[in-house]
Amino acid sequence: MPLVIRAPFGGGVHGGPFHSECPEGWFFHSPGLKLVAPSTPYDAKGLLKAAIRDPNPVIYFEHKFLYRRIKAVLPAEDFLVPIGKADVKRAGSDVSVITYGAMVHLALEAAELLARDGIELEVVDLRTLIPLDKEAIYQSVRKTGKAITLHEDNKTGGIGAEVAALLAEECFDSLDGPIMRIAAPDTPVPFSTPLEEFFLPKVSDIVAAAKKLAAY
Repeated sequence: MPLVIRAPFGGGVHGGPFHSECPEGWFFHSPGLKLVAPSTPYDAKGLLKAAIRDPNPVIYFEHKFLYRRIKAVLPAEDFLVPIGKADVKRAGSDVSVITYGAMVHLALEAAELLARDGIELEVVDLRTLIPLDKEAIYQSVRKTGKAITLHEDNKTGGIGAEVAALLAEECFDSLDGPIMRIAAPDTPVPFSTPLEEFFLPKVSDIVAAAKKLAAY
């Protein structure tokens, strides 16, 4: 069924539990669907066009916090971003962060801070949640030996848990430390601005996790 559903999601816009939820985990468990979650204007356009041309049902998750905040000049010629292909947004040698959506930008900000301390973070943007680009994930973690999964959704049963399980199965011999998960706590998204800021993953969380892993 060639259907594309655009699904705004995510916090940081003070929408509370009604408009700031991250429901991708619900659909991640539904065989037959494809899920994409772009983090940049280039990926947003390329994945939307690829989704429209795909003969399967695709849910296109677009993070509301990125609206009008992340901008870029796009090529005038026709282009697609292939569904099922992750992208390394920043190469690094010490710790891999596997993430998607708005969290990519937090990871990139954390990478800049960590570089001052000599820790090189590799930021892997999944872009597609189903099908996962497993080889890109494995390749990064086999290089760095350390892995952090990062998403804005609640921690329990999230996509980060699936990535962690895959790494435990396929990359155990390459790991030099525990797989760490950074995610939101298992509560609804708070409406209160200070509580929402506490609820959402932060750059400081990534920095702390990366420093802990780098010390192994």
